[in-house]
Amino acid sequence: MKTCLILVFFVVLFQQKNFAGMDIGDTLKVYATPDFPLNGKGDHANWARTSWDSLHQVDAGVTGYASQFKILYSPTGIYVLFQGKDKKITTQFAEDFEDLFKGDVFEVFFHPKPTTPLYFEYEINALGKELVLMIPNLNGKYVGWRPWHYEGNRKVLKQVYVEGGEALPGATIQSWSAELFFPYTLLLPLENVPPTPGMCWKANFCRLDYDTGRMIKWSWSPVQISFHEFQAYRTIEFQ
Repeated sequence: MKTCLILVFFVVLFQQKNFAGMDIGDTLKVYATPDFPLNGKGDHANWARTSWDSLHQVDAGVTGYASQFKILYSPTGIYVLFQGKDKKITTQFAEDFEDLFKGDVFEVFFHPKPTTPLYFEYEINALGKELVLMIPNLNGKYVGWRPWHYEGNRKVLKQVYVEGGEALPGATIQSWSAELFFPYTLLLPLENVPPTPGMCWKANFCRLDYDTGRMIKWSWSPVQISFHEFQAYRTIEFQ
């Protein structure tokens, strides 16, 4: 028991260190953009409309895995760009809607109406496979529901780019990025969709990596244990 308490103390201390100096009350401004094509690299000129925000490492165990993201919105949907340093593609999931969170992924959480315990979750791995869920979270009890008629203009547009290696399980790489577009037609019937200038949502942007053999988490919002701590999500404001 004593050993467990010491371990918990150091985990909490590491988390506090990584979120230290971050004002969680700060609001991230989401700027408008015309629609544009994706290629996974995030090199379209429209991305210059905003700056990078860092993901903060929640768990100790690795170094040199810097992770960051950008976000924009258009008349038809929301763009998110992830970029993360990496050494190996640690996932065996080569099909959509598998348990991708048991391997390396980037994750997005949108909570458009904070007073309603219902939010959107999206995961993507370096193989370009995705998991798309709506999450009702009632008193800490939550489960994911898959979208119906996930096709046409309701489907997330996604492009993944792997640098320094091939997009294969176990491949040695230098980094990987994911460029995503979330159509408002998919997010309905969530409230406050589509967003308008001045509107605020809660959100989180996250990463999981398993290169060490165990889960290492990164998060934009100051979660402690789980990415489903939606009360800790930070605010984004549409400009």
